[in-house]
Amino acid sequence: MIVDRFRKSVRCLPCHKEDTEMDTGLLFWNNIISTYGVTKIIVSDRDPKFTSRFWTNLYDMLGTKLEFSTAYHPKTDGLAERMIQTMEDILRRLCSYGMEYKDHEGYTHDWVTLLPEVQLSYNTSQHSTTG
Repeated sequence: MIVDRFRKSVRCLPCHKEDTEMDTGLLFWNNIISTYGVTKIIVSDRDPKFTSRFWTNLYDMLGTKLEFSTAYHPKTDGLAERMIQTMEDILRRLCSYGMEYKDHEGYTHDWVTLLPEVQLSYNTSQHSTTG
């Protein structure tokens, strides 16, 4: 999940635990940088996928400053953690209630299929902090 602190919006990119830092880098490049451009600062948790030489070299090349959040510190990771919890709650409810989404192959309630609609709904909802 990518959180834009300024807009209070999210980009949810489904990935797998087995993904390498290169897989994650391509996902980030194709979905974030290619859409929004290069950011000045990225705050990341300390997941090894984001602390590897690949990522530090990429940030250096792009001129992006990389900062790491302090674990369980609300000022650095509270917004992202809250958004993750909210998105998980919404997806869990939709999937557990059998929310059906019709795609070209039939009906499914797979969370990956529902993710774009949940992301759109979240990002277009009025929030108390953004008005």
